[in-house]
Amino acid sequence: MNSSETTVNMQDVRLANIDEYTTQMDAARRGLVTPQLKTVAEKEQLRLEDLMELVASGQVAIPANKMHTSLSPEGVGKRCRTKINVNLGVSPEHNNLDEELEKVRNAIAMKAEAIMDLSNFGKTRDFRCKLIDMSTAMIGTVPMYDAVGMLDKDLKDITVDEFFEVVEQHAKDGVDFMTIHCGMNQKTAQRIKDNPRLTNIVSRGGSLLFAWMEMNNQENPFYEYYDRLLDICETYDVTLSLGDACRPGCTHDATDAAQIEELITLGELTKRAWEHNVQVMIEGPGHMVLNEIAANMTLEKRLCHGAPFYVLGPLVTDIAPGYDHITSAIGGAIAGSCGADFLCYVTPAEHLRLPTVEDVKEGIIATRIAAHAADLAKGTPGAQAWDDAMSKARAEVDFDTMISLAIDPEKARRYYESSKPECEGTCTMCGKMCPARTMKHILAGEDVSIR
Repeated sequence: MNSSETTVNMQDVRLANIDEYTTQMDAARRGLVTPQLKTVAEKEQLRLEDLMELVASGQVAIPANKMHTSLSPEGVGKRCRTKINVNLGVSPEHNNLDEELEKVRNAIAMKAEAIMDLSNFGKTRDFRCKLIDMSTAMIGTVPMYDAVGMLDKDLKDITVDEFFEVVEQHAKDGVDFMTIHCGMNQKTAQRIKDNPRLTNIVSRGGSLLFAWMEMNNQENPFYEYYDRLLDICETYDVTLSLGDACRPGCTHDATDAAQIEELITLGELTKRAWEHNVQVMIEGPGHMVLNEIAANMTLEKRLCHGAPFYVLGPLVTDIAPGYDHITSAIGGAIAGSCGADFLCYVTPAEHLRLPTVEDVKEGIIATRIAAHAADLAKGTPGAQAWDDAMSKARAEVDFDTMISLAIDPEKARRYYESSKPECEGTCTMCGKMCPARTMKHILAGEDVSIR
């Protein structure tokens, strides 16, 4: 189903009771206004009828599990602000729940729209439930990560039914969107084997699923029993984030046969999900050189029928460990300006270690800058107004306003106050030779002294 096949009759629009619809897509198609639709329309400065058309056609997703009662809903997709996601969670090598909860609090305070819990060790459900209870941001998970720990079994011995039990548990707990690698079937897996890559499969969930398929000589259960997955998503209104198991893990592997083969399959699975009123996002690259990004955004939108695109970077070079929040922000800004709707942050610790609280903060800021740069290019409502307000404050040499408008006010104030100028109302870069100060006084008919 595409946008031309889905229309909302606004004459029939009315406020909805929660028992009248299954998902946000179902409500929009029925002309029912949910609290989530109303909130997102206000946040995005969209007419409600326009947003409902976009949700009904699948071009905007509102991940909002019925069980996540603390959620402040967000729209992901066409005509919406570019959103960002923060990954966190405990691992066997670094199991500190207090530290992860501090990251959660910081992520919410720093206005990240989504948090993905990638925990794969210990009492993952306790942490997940605490996270969902406290978070106004939408929550995502990768159930495949949790399967081994939750079931306490070797990967090879996990049954198809057990995989779906884990998925349903996450849905019952209130997870708003789940990354599930449904598109890597046996045909795609063969592509990987027939077309060797430098970095093979770098998706953790994808590699686990590939290993399970190989060890058991079976089809991907989430592909083979896809309708069973859709039934769970429809029941709880979980948005399906169709994972890209074959995303490139280095620039050399970008836009290869396996990546495109999987993307074609994801497009087919998108249409099947929409037939069940299940909302969908598509996940994308990975690592990719600058001149391939625009084409990849166009391919996804075409092959996946305009579904929202959620990119993991893309990192535009492989040579900057310790600075991959920068390589990712460069790619994310370009991807967003070319149609990506949702950016997954990358921290300076990427490829090196589990990120610290400070690493997470740096990753969030870099990705928010990328998202805002994309919104400026796309003409998203409110984006240019923020820049214009900052420019006006600079012209007025109003440092308090500049700092309050900064994407990271704390750092901006710390830098400004760490090096005070002799002349008040300037900074130590230019002092009395500040061009903004000079022009402000001259245009006001005042003399200027630089001595």
